[in-house]
Amino acid sequence: MGRNLSEEQAQPATRREWFLLITLATIQFTNILDFVIMMPLGPQLMRVFDMNAQQFGLVVSAYTFSAGTTGLLAAFFIDRFDRRRSLLFLYAGFGVGTFLCAIAPSYVFLVAARMTAGAFGGILGATIFAIIGDVIPYSRRGAATGMIMSSFSLATVVGVPTGMYLANRFSWHAPFFLLAANAAFVWAVAFRALPVLRTHLDNASDESPVRVVVSLVASWKYLRAFVFMILLVYAGFSIIPYLAPFLVSNLNMTEAQLPLVYFFGGAATIFTSRLFGRLSDQYGKKRIFAILTLVSLLPQLILTNLTAIPIIPLLVLTTFFMVFISGRGVPAMALVTSMVEPHRRGSFMSLNTSAQQLAAGVASMISGSVLITTSNGQLQRFDWIGWIAALVACACLWMSTKLESLEEISPAPVASHGR
Repeated sequence: MGRNLSEEQAQPATRREWFLLITLATIQFTNILDFVIMMPLGPQLMRVFDMNAQQFGLVVSAYTFSAGTTGLLAAFFIDRFDRRRSLLFLYAGFGVGTFLCAIAPSYVFLVAARMTAGAFGGILGATIFAIIGDVIPYSRRGAATGMIMSSFSLATVVGVPTGMYLANRFSWHAPFFLLAANAAFVWAVAFRALPVLRTHLDNASDESPVRVVVSLVASWKYLRAFVFMILLVYAGFSIIPYLAPFLVSNLNMTEAQLPLVYFFGGAATIFTSRLFGRLSDQYGKKRIFAILTLVSLLPQLILTNLTAIPIIPLLVLTTFFMVFISGRGVPAMALVTSMVEPHRRGSFMSLNTSAQQLAAGVASMISGSVLITTSNGQLQRFDWIGWIAALVACACLWMSTKLESLEEISPAPVASHGR
């Protein structure tokens, strides 16, 4: 069966480790793309379904609230199953939800479809990061996390411009049809390629699922991690869903120019996400998180308080915004995945994802209630949203100093490719 990862933890990443990471990153790419494609489609969806900011916020929040709810339920049983089987089941459900989005004929159907996609997509992400925590040594976990999170960048560089081209060329349904087809193909590849991932079961106790979950939510150590991630998600997600409508309505960017925002921002973060991951491993995850959080406040506050400017400086600004908003999540996730024992990691990450998704939904809804859509379609009080997000980010930075990492968790071996 070859050497396992625990024998190689002091060595550079192995070929099997890279192959596993590439497979997981590809799955996460389609998962993220399904989520982020909603943002630039905002102006078109608001026009087609005659939505205001609050109604669009509900479309976005439907995914996150659904993901948060199912993530909470999954925490009771996710560690009882082989990670491979869990991943494939969740990915199949995610693909069905995406297909339902593609055929949505009405606003209500679209909201229901987003709830279906979120029910599986949220737990899917938690399972991916649980696998990273299981098999990647702490000394390389920052780089591995950066690789997985760079799928967000690839989604914005390749997926969003392609999706917007299809939406502008055909209709907003087209990107979801393409995404559903891609998910089906990737699922087939993952079915053949993923190894059995059940080593977290080796140290499983007879403790009841309810007691496991209660012990996680009753511990100040883990509660601090949940609060930390809630604040981090809120700080970003109070702004991100409304960025595209703000750029178009307030800053005079055309819908045809919107793909440039995601192309340049995503292209930059493909490199910076992995860079920030390596820096986190080298200089400490808390230190790099603190630096990135403080630096991220500058482009965030400038952007949310901006009036119309030429397209080139605007693209520079949005690129810096994306680089640092996404960048601070790399050391944050690498740190959080190292705070729990392997046999509890799936439950912990499900609860953590649930907290994140609910925070994203609350952030979107609160921002939607604060914003005012004028008669000419402009969004007022976006500057308020920027200042609130900055304060929340500072609170998140303070919370990061309270986190306690296990520092080193002996990773379990990647099991054989048997079924």
